[in-house]
Amino acid sequence: MSAQRRLVVAGGGAVGSAIALALARAGHAVVLADPAPLGDNASGVAAGMIAPAFEAVLDEASTGHFDLLRAGRDLWSGFLGGIDPTEAGLDRSGALWIDRRADAGGQAEVILAKMAAIGAEAQRVDPQQARALSAGLGSDVAQALFTPEDWRLDPARALGVLRRAALDAGCVQVAASVTGFEVGIATLSDGQTIAADLLVAATGAEAAFLAPELARLSPIKGQIIRFADAGPTGGPSVRARGGYASPSPDGLVAGATMEAGRADRGVDPAAAAGLAAFAARLYPGLAGREPAAAAGVRATSPDGLPLVGASGKPGVLVAAGMRRNGWLLAPLAAGVITALANGDDPGPYAARLDARRFED
Repeated sequence: MSAQRRLVVAGGGAVGSAIALALARAGHAVVLADPAPLGDNASGVAAGMIAPAFEAVLDEASTGHFDLLRAGRDLWSGFLGGIDPTEAGLDRSGALWIDRRADAGGQAEVILAKMAAIGAEAQRVDPQQARALSAGLGSDVAQALFTPEDWRLDPARALGVLRRAALDAGCVQVAASVTGFEVGIATLSDGQTIAADLLVAATGAEAAFLAPELARLSPIKGQIIRFADAGPTGGPSVRARGGYASPSPDGLVAGATMEAGRADRGVDPAAAAGLAAFAARLYPGLAGREPAAAAGVRATSPDGLPLVGASGKPGVLVAAGMRRNGWLLAPLAAGVITALANGDDPGPYAARLDARRFED
């Protein structure tokens, strides 16, 4: 094992928590600093998608990166170690794409062709099969496809699992933010100073004073809704024109808006109503139900890929800008950061995610 190092991880979302766990397991002395309650961040306001296939074909920023996204997905089972994956709500039920008869210009065949082109497994399913896979799906399914490539987890449960595992591995948690760092010492918002050889900045653009690379990030506000104890509790996630619907034992989650440049967390009733209408079109039994809405703020880099690696500032490592794929890429980011802390090869995807790639 490499020599033990003292690290402070700034940010306790999916990525920061995964990094703290990986570093503690590697034998380092780790402090996880985040003033927010567990889940009071973008990772908690999420459906927990681990969706390499649909992200690669539907999200322009992810085009050409299916290999990276699938590698991130594949790390999840091993990353949990001896923890039962079901404790984190890890679900491998796959995902559906639905074209409704009312939709102008179906996309199922185009998406199927794109998945074939990138090497993602997918197949057509008829409307009856689609309804059998997703309880309560409406009768107006025109075309559908299914991919087993996409998984999901339960964000609240997964955050709890990661945090408990990190603490069990020796990580120390402090309810404060990092307000300054120089090699050897980190300063916290509560006035504490902590001896630290390295800082991991797993935050957003608001913490650019910790690492200059974070100034390259811009915010994206996203809103989701949840129907308490209504909708399918299992089966595949469903994508369709206008959004997604993700089953959950606690109620269907539907989303999500993407509002570039917005950094507020206020819920927009009109956006929530639009998502509720979308969900009810897919699942008519939800019509008239009042969902709970929430908003979170994610960060994106200029090219849409995360910033993961060494900062230009001495002693600082960066793991930020995950955009819509924080849950998907958390174990991969944790592996890169831990390898760098150990002085090891960070692996085949580190160059693509290099935190300094936008330097002039």
